[in-house]
Amino acid sequence: MSVHTSDNPIYLRRRWFSRFHLSMAWCTMAFGLFWLGWIFFTLFSEGFSGLGSHVFRLDTPPPGMAGGLRNAILGSLMITVFGLLVGTPVGILCGIYLAEFGQKSWLAGATRFMNDILLSAPSIVIGLFIYELVVVQQGHFSGWAGSLALSLLVIPVVVRTTENMLKLVPNSLREAAYALGTPKWKLVMMVTLRAAKAGVLTGILLAFARISGETAPLLFTAMNNNFFSTNMNQPIANLPNVIYQFAMSPYQDWHQLAWAAALLITLTVLAANIAARYLSKPKH
Repeated sequence: MSVHTSDNPIYLRRRWFSRFHLSMAWCTMAFGLFWLGWIFFTLFSEGFSGLGSHVFRLDTPPPGMAGGLRNAILGSLMITVFGLLVGTPVGILCGIYLAEFGQKSWLAGATRFMNDILLSAPSIVIGLFIYELVVVQQGHFSGWAGSLALSLLVIPVVVRTTENMLKLVPNSLREAAYALGTPKWKLVMMVTLRAAKAGVLTGILLAFARISGETAPLLFTAMNNNFFSTNMNQPIANLPNVIYQFAMSPYQDWHQLAWAAALLITLTVLAANIAARYLSKPKH
C-alpha cells in the first residue's frame, strides 16, 4: 500500500526544514535592506539639503562663513584621475603577462600571490607606505603622493579583471590568428585584448569606484588644503578629507557640506558601477 507524499513524515520534515531556512533567508535579506535603506535615506535627505550652486562655486570656508566644495571637488578629481593614469597601464600590462605569457612560470605564481595580498591590504597600510617612501623623503605632503597611493589600490583590481577577462577569450581565436602567422604581440593587442575590451573597461571603472572615497591613504599623503590650488606638488583639497574634517567639527554649516560631499562621492561611485554593469552586459 503506497503512502501519500503529503503524509510521509520524511517529506513533511524536509518541507518544514526548507520553509524555515527560506524564511530565515528572507528575514536576513530584509534586515540588511532595512539598514541599507536607512543609510541611503539619511544620506540623500541630508545631502540634498546641503547641496546647491554654492557647493560648486565656492571653496571650503572657515567656521561661520558661507562656502562650498569647489577646491575639494577639483582636488579629488585630479588625484583620482592621475592615480588611474598611473595604475591602469601597469595593471593591464601585468594582467596581459599573467594571462598570455606566464601561465605556469614561478614568476607568474609569485605575482598572483602578491596581487592577492595587495588586493586585500588595508588602504591605511598603503598610505603609510607612500608616506614613508615619498612624503618623508620630500619633506612635505603633496597631491602626487596621494595619486601614487591610490594607484597602488588601482593596480590589483585592474590586474585581476584583465587576467580573468583575457582567460575568457576562446582559444579558437588565438589558434586562428596563429594559423595566419600573427606574431604573439600583435595577437595580444589586436585579438585577445580587443575581444576582452568591455571586461577590461569594467575593471577600470570598478577600480575608480574603489578609490573615489578612500580617506586613509590621503590622510598621510595629500593631506588637505582650505584654499583653491591645482599644484599637485603641494597639499591639495579632496572630498574624503573634507568629510573627515568637517564631520568631526561642532559647526552645523560644516556638517551640511560634509553631507553634500558624501552625496557627491556616493553618486559618483553609483554612476561608475552602473557604467561597469552596462559595459559588462553581453551585446547581442
